Amino acid sequence: MKLADLSIAPHFVAWAVGASALALAAAGPMSAAWAAPAAPYHAPKNAFGQPDLQGNWTNATITPFEREAKYGDRLALTDKEVKDLESGNAALVAEGAKPTDPNAKVTDLPTNCGRGFTGVDCGYNSAWVDPGTRIIDMGGIKRDSILVSPANGRLPAMRPEAAARLRARFASARGGRGSFDNPENRSLGERCILSFGSSAGPPMLPLLYNNNYQIVQSKDEVAIEVEMVHDLRHIHLTGGHLPADMKVWMGDSLGHWEGDTLVVETTNMRPEQNFRGASVGSKIVERFTRVGPTQIKYSFTVDDPGIYTAPYTGEVALNATKGPLYEYACHEGNYALYGILAGARAEEKEALATAKAAAAGGGGTK
Repeated sequence: MKLADLSIAPHFVAWAVGASALALAAAGPMSAAWAAPAAPYHAPKNAFGQPDLQGNWTNATITPFEREAKYGDRLALTDKEVKDLESGNAALVAEGAKPTDPNAKVTDLPTNCGRGFTGVDCGYNSAWVDPGTRIIDMGGIKRDSILVSPANGRLPAMRPEAAARLRARFASARGGRGSFDNPENRSLGERCILSFGSSAGPPMLPLLYNNNYQIVQSKDEVAIEVEMVHDLRHIHLTGGHLPADMKVWMGDSLGHWEGDTLVVETTNMRPEQNFRGASVGSKIVERFTRVGPTQIKYSFTVDDPGIYTAPYTGEVALNATKGPLYEYACHEGNYALYGILAGARAEEKEALATAKAAAAGGGGTK
């Protein structure tokens, strides 16, 4: 039945509204539950009428990429869980910052010094890393993982053939002689071509250090300077994608505005830039939304049907930080890559000498 069908209905409605107001007044000040919702934030506009994303930002966080299984499908951490994680990280930093005995030997290093470093790799300690100190906080929800879809916060299953290729590549990199044959077999980060992990992206994800970005906008482009290995992303706002056979570092990114959100579609990734086994056929859609004066909500969806059985989505907070970004000097004064390759050549000479001695009947000598 409609209100128009009852002649007394308008008077009844007016009485009900008035009664409700009197009841609320009698109850005292309006509670938070009855408070009007806050108006959504709208980013200020730049000179081109675009939402202004410009500035210096950081995605540093101790929230992991994938969720621990113990949390199940729960995305939000409790206050106690946040306190335990953040205080545990602070304790790890304090432990790593303690003075080292100058007489200590490599064999004296701890078996496990945290953040995945063990044994001799513990030389890369808290003095050299800066992953952040806080859990991701967006909209008051403290996140237990960057991945939000699938619901369990874990990567979807890889296709069997893709998983086999990835295992073979890791095995070669860790123990195979081929990984020391030439510079081209070393990682992109070691060669100062592209950032370690996926700092430059897409997707743009936090690392152990150098998690800073500078965003600059023009009428036809959004440029993102990445601190790690001084990468520079170009997001074009006009035109179309490059031909499919043209693969470029960080992919071919084409953006457009949907209200206050910059939506970026990236294709044409180079095969060397295979984040978590990604293929050249992957498509990444990113969304940059300024949700407050000091925060951008950055979300990404990776669709790679040749590798994964389903797409996956993640969210990261880009928080305002003081600038400027300092230059990332990559190989200046660094002899590590030379040492890696030279050490492998020395081992090969020793092995050849041993084999020749054995063939000559002299037994193996070093």
